[in-house]
Amino acid sequence: MIMEDLSLHILDVVENSTRAGAKKIKVEIHEDLKEDSLRIEITDDGKGMDAGMLEKALDPFYTTKTVRKVGLGLSLLREAAREANGDLTIQSEIGKGTRVKVTFQHSHIDRKPMGDMTKTMITLIIGNPEVHFLYLYNKDGRKYRMIDTEKLKAKGNLSSISTGELIHLVKKSLKEI
Repeated sequence: MIMEDLSLHILDVVENSTRAGAKKIKVEIHEDLKEDSLRIEITDDGKGMDAGMLEKALDPFYTTKTVRKVGLGLSLLREAAREANGDLTIQSEIGKGTRVKVTFQHSHIDRKPMGDMTKTMITLIIGNPEVHFLYLYNKDGRKYRMIDTEKLKAKGNLSSISTGELIHLVKKSLKEI
């Protein structure tokens, strides 16, 4: 499994959240050029993990999935962070959800590119219309992009609009800020 950019890692983590029954998922990206940092936080209200599962979550040979015997997603993301002078932490509580926080040295030569977050969010929203997604992108303390699917739903029922209309709404939302 090759994760060429960070948006693919984000897609993987968020898909884990949806499999954990999350109904609300928040993806935040914070770039701070002055502090030379990039931080990604993914928070969900899924079923959460107990201490034993949390301890195993970063083990590449542990997975709760039945389709394969390895769970490389989080361990690969942690490795990508460490290669760029950063790290990954997970906080989780049964019945309350999980928060994955990843940090990178922004200017590090080995930091993976961000990738196409617009396509990533469109994929997640189309594939999970019942989930309330929040996407926030901040650079140097200024909010640049935001998606709130509850606000998009207020403009029209996401399940009844065409894929093309949804893509247009998401792209427009990302350009508004």
